[in-house]
Amino acid sequence: MTRLSQYLLPTEREAPADAEALSHKLMVRAGLVRQVGTGLWTWLPAGLRVHQKIVQIIREEMNALGGHELLMPMIQPAEPWRKSGRYEIDELFKLVDRKETELVLGLSGEEVVTTHAASMIRSYRDLPLTLYQFQVKGRDEPRPRAGILRTREFLMKDSYSFDRDADAVDASYRRHADAYAKMYDRCGLRWYLVDADVGYMGGRESGEFMAPCPAGEDDIVLGANGYAANLEVASAEPAPVTLPPSGDAPEEVHTPGTNTIESLAEFLGLPQGALSKAFPVVRQGDDEELVLLLLRGDHRVSEVKLRTVLGAGFRQASASEIEDKIGPPGFLGPVGMRDSQVRVLVDQGMLANEGGYVAGANRTDHHLRGVQAGRDFTYEAVDVRQVGPGDTVGGEPIQIEPAIEIGNIFKLDTRYSAKLGARYLDPDGKSQDLWMGCYGIGPARIAAAAVEQFADEKGISWPRAIAPFDVHLVTLGKPGSDERELSERLYAELTASGLDTIYDDRDAGPGEKFADAELLGVPLRVTVGRRSIAAGELEVQIRRGAVAQAVPLDGAVEAIVKLWRTLP
Repeated sequence: MTRLSQYLLPTEREAPADAEALSHKLMVRAGLVRQVGTGLWTWLPAGLRVHQKIVQIIREEMNALGGHELLMPMIQPAEPWRKSGRYEIDELFKLVDRKETELVLGLSGEEVVTTHAASMIRSYRDLPLTLYQFQVKGRDEPRPRAGILRTREFLMKDSYSFDRDADAVDASYRRHADAYAKMYDRCGLRWYLVDADVGYMGGRESGEFMAPCPAGEDDIVLGANGYAANLEVASAEPAPVTLPPSGDAPEEVHTPGTNTIESLAEFLGLPQGALSKAFPVVRQGDDEELVLLLLRGDHRVSEVKLRTVLGAGFRQASASEIEDKIGPPGFLGPVGMRDSQVRVLVDQGMLANEGGYVAGANRTDHHLRGVQAGRDFTYEAVDVRQVGPGDTVGGEPIQIEPAIEIGNIFKLDTRYSAKLGARYLDPDGKSQDLWMGCYGIGPARIAAAAVEQFADEKGISWPRAIAPFDVHLVTLGKPGSDERELSERLYAELTASGLDTIYDDRDAGPGEKFADAELLGVPLRVTVGRRSIAAGELEVQIRRGAVAQAVPLDGAVEAIVKLWRTLP
């Protein structure tokens, strides 16, 4: 029974003091979730209904693409994670049992599912195969925030495709992308599929599904001809900058006290974009390598893009390393370095303008005017800058929007199968590594994104498909009144019609009932009061847009069902 007099819906007038994201504030106030500890949340009955509806939509679309549902353990042996190279991930919860066996709390299922595939998939005849699960994941999140958006424990649908080769992986990737599009459309969200970094998952290619909203923890870049990418990996044509003309060779200039881009631009009376910014880093690995990266003074480095270019992690070079091989920090440049073997990378954003840049002279209080890449030093051209306002794609200005990541898809190829021994026999009887893709989606993030995208000043406004209830029935009558008698009959008839109905039969005033209804955000509110009965009609309000209309008492349930089906 979903009578509010008997239902656990602990609404609050005030948001938590630490809440910043709108979804955090409203989901607590509406009685949908409660916090247990840092990054740990309980889904209360109405919130769980939202979560379960999202899960069901995902399950239906996964079954439609031919996925087989299973359930793997959250507690997993550490050894497969060591073999895959992911055991050292900081976010991975690690534990030891009473027998000193090393275990982990899975933050995804690649290691376990690949181990199963190694024992179950024998031949090309067993392929393609898609397996998926809904499983609780653990993540040692360093900065849990925004309510249910960034947590330490959450339910995730993760699926895995197994194929014969790269072309087959591409086909599985497209099928999942299409299925995800249907899921988000059915959930009523606005979303984009954007290019993304593969991160610690590894593999060849990655896409993220992003729901634009102000509380988003990521930024997406949108451009002409459907271009969309995460800001971490986005590329665009930089806004042009006018450079001073370059002579036959660089000219040294005395620039006292100008060890920052800002101070140098002011001293020389030049735009920051006419200066060369030096970024010395050490490529990490068995043989560490000092690298000098150059980019325009008005540009910023994308650490994700730089890590991809270097093919490894990196750290900022120490003052002694810089002094020993390049020059004094604050006056670094690619010309006249103390060690000519230092690798020099130049961001492509520096190479599109005619003239010469101002670069450090590798002498304290001195810079060089008119420096040209290629003429004055050798270099490798790379794309490592973070795009920004004023950049263009296809000649059109880009847009940068905050967004919530609500799903991601990866082409893993043989990243895991080669390390974990998952192989199959091809038609010629030869043993081959399985080719894989993996695909994650978070029901909680979909719920939060829906709140963020459609809430108003009064509360949540759920899309019809994932609302905790279809209809919010409010009675203004006391027990024994005509209004209460009609409300009871309507509740039974609405429920019998197939509409999930929450019935506010509490002994409370109209103001409190209406405020809670608007806060909870059910798509339709039906109000039964003395005046409506006298007029022979019911007041029906569409939550989104606060559109009210009257429905005749005769045939009211059929009219309400028909109206509900038209809602977004």
